[in-house]
Amino acid sequence: MIISKTPLRASFFGGGCDFADYYQNSKYGYGCVISVTLDMHVYITVNKRFDDKIRVVYTGNELVDSVDEVQHNIIREALRLTGIESGIEIVYTADLPMTDLGVGLGSSSALAVGVLNALHTYKGEYATARQLAQEAIEIEINRLGQQIGIQDQYAVACGGFNKYIFNADNTVEVLPIVLRSDIRNKLLEKLMLFYTGNPRDSRKIFVEQKKNIVEHREMLDVLVDAAKEALDALQAGNVDLWGELLNKTWEIKKTFASAISNQLIDEMYDLAIRNGAVGGKILGAGGGGFMLLYVPIEYQEDLKRALSQFRQIPFYIDMQGSRIIFTD
Repeated sequence: MIISKTPLRASFFGGGCDFADYYQNSKYGYGCVISVTLDMHVYITVNKRFDDKIRVVYTGNELVDSVDEVQHNIIREALRLTGIESGIEIVYTADLPMTDLGVGLGSSSALAVGVLNALHTYKGEYATARQLAQEAIEIEINRLGQQIGIQDQYAVACGGFNKYIFNADNTVEVLPIVLRSDIRNKLLEKLMLFYTGNPRDSRKIFVEQKKNIVEHREMLDVLVDAAKEALDALQAGNVDLWGELLNKTWEIKKTFASAISNQLIDEMYDLAIRNGAVGGKILGAGGGGFMLLYVPIEYQEDLKRALSQFRQIPFYIDMQGSRIIFTD
């Protein structure tokens, strides 16, 4: 039996700059994203079966005779990629809601990376974080045709608090963000995460966003600039600028696709701002899922009361990426 544990992620700045249509044509020669992995995880358990069947357990339960019959698209393609054809059981569980619609924390990429990690280990193979990220990209974008960026696969495979540079030549740089512990803690204590209770189909949002990249290229340049400004401010100890920049970039992001925001999100965000939040954003593609807010400590109780209909999710940083936590 093999069990992999893969973190989910929160992206702070640069979302949208990880699409090839942008970073291959950026005036800077790259796109960049700042993100962090959270202490919320996807777990994949892999076990050998006595017979030659394949069993896949998630919100559904499949028992089939061949890889081609597996309905779960990511797990099916991971089996194909690793060359496993029969006699295996795969169980997928997670700390947060498991839904095909997505919640904005990179769960589909965490699934892809996590199942690949477990399957390679099952075969007695070691796969690096970079290999897992590239194979997950191969599955999600090239094989399944999903019109998404490539930040999530790297974030959940590598783990930690990082700046990712997506170069025009398709190379990716993973640059750890090194901070004094007091600065890191000051940032974390001002971040609050709320679940909107509204999963959304991120695929439709990403399709529209990708289609509009050329039109919004100058705004994406602004997001690259904001990522650099945010990192410079944080390393200088100017944590509060993060809240202001989150607000600035959220206003830009909302213009990229019609479904990124909606009446519920707008009302929730406006209520948060009126009750002390400096800025924030919907994580992931938008449209629902989780809202991240930057809130000075003295306003946090007021804000929790104002948003009492939404569930607050405590979180911390997980500095590790996808890893194997059990083998037998």
